Amino acid sequence: MQTKNTMLFNDSKRGIIFLILLTNICFISLCSAQNKLLSERLGYQSTDKVLIVNCDDVGMCSSANLAVIEGMEKGLITSGTIMTPCPWAPAIFDYAKNHPDKDFGVHLTHTSEWKFYRWGPVAPRELVSHLIDPDGYLWHEVEDVYAHGNPEEALIEGRAQIKKALAAGVPLTHIDSHMGTMQYAPEYFKAYVQLAMEFNLPLRMPSQSTMLKFKQPGLREELSKQGIVFTDHFVYEELDNYKEVKPFWTGIIKNLKPGVTELFIHASKLTDELRSITGTAEKRSQEAACFTSDPDIRKLLREEGVILIGYRPLMELQHKLRK
Repeated sequence: MQTKNTMLFNDSKRGIIFLILLTNICFISLCSAQNKLLSERLGYQSTDKVLIVNCDDVGMCSSANLAVIEGMEKGLITSGTIMTPCPWAPAIFDYAKNHPDKDFGVHLTHTSEWKFYRWGPVAPRELVSHLIDPDGYLWHEVEDVYAHGNPEEALIEGRAQIKKALAAGVPLTHIDSHMGTMQYAPEYFKAYVQLAMEFNLPLRMPSQSTMLKFKQPGLREELSKQGIVFTDHFVYEELDNYKEVKPFWTGIIKNLKPGVTELFIHASKLTDELRSITGTAEKRSQEAACFTSDPDIRKLLREEGVILIGYRPLMELQHKLRK
């Protein structure tokens, strides 16, 4: 006859075995899910071509804000990322707060690249002093940041930028990195991932082919195991052949692969403001036209069966995975 202690021991043993089995089942299910395309995990077919059209540099100037708003409301732009240190960020904060159905993220900004139109950090200057150039602005180039700054201060500044957007009432859906500052160097990339996990937001991630060239073949899988969600494909290496705007993006759309792909543009209205800031004003306005009012691009997307989405479904999936 079993004693009470023996019965309790056996019950505990059975409970431990059950938990081990349950953990193994969950782990196997997670591994199986990670082997699927993101599009399948979002509920699409394995053959579906799903596309995110992200507009970078939102908030950089009024011309950029006007273009992304028009592109979202009347065109094909499905998400945008905001440069929170820039003078026109508050204006797009207000729009995003009052249009919570639109997908906006933070374009983590650690550089101030233009000659006369500059900006400084969001974080207190004494906490990020190595990110500031002698003129009091963020450094011009990524190489300058790496030469004078450090990942710890980049993390502090990134956190301050995200908190600024959240405090303004922006329902953030993702993060990415202006000029790739938080992505090219391993220690900065760790800070980038830390921000994604800290605020539970998806991040922009290079395609596997790009990671192979950067000698980081297992990084996507490693982040996926941590519950971080990112697209299957990202248009990056193809930009080496970027010349004429419409032919380039037409070619990209024609060659989309099954899965979720992100492309990014710098849509802006062609204004005197934009011309005074950058020498790429014409190109930026052409990108806005392509993904807002061009009937050929719309027709091509229909013919190719491309499904447009923003970053919100990725964010919702990540929240489920990391609950």
